[in-house]
Amino acid sequence: MTNYVVKQIVVGKHKFDLEVYPIREGCNGTEGPYYEIFPLDYEASLYAFSNKEKINQLIKKEHLSEDYNIRTTGNGKDHDAVKSC
Repeated sequence: MTNYVVKQIVVGKHKFDLEVYPIREGCNGTEGPYYEIFPLDYEASLYAFSNKEKINQLIKKEHLSEDYNIRTTGNGKDHDAVKSC
């Protein structure tokens, strides 16, 4: 089972679900954190396709910073971790 954080974010008036998977110890040392975004409507999909780099930089800056301790089940501020099977 994997713990991950689910948040709803808004980028450029478009809503996305952001799933952040925590840092883990892997075969090659420390890996992650990893994340995925899921657009909530068609317009958000088009926006994400056209602005991939902008969205990636925003997520890394605002949601994967050291202030958010992604090593834990919750990130210390949101307490909205989910367990997947």
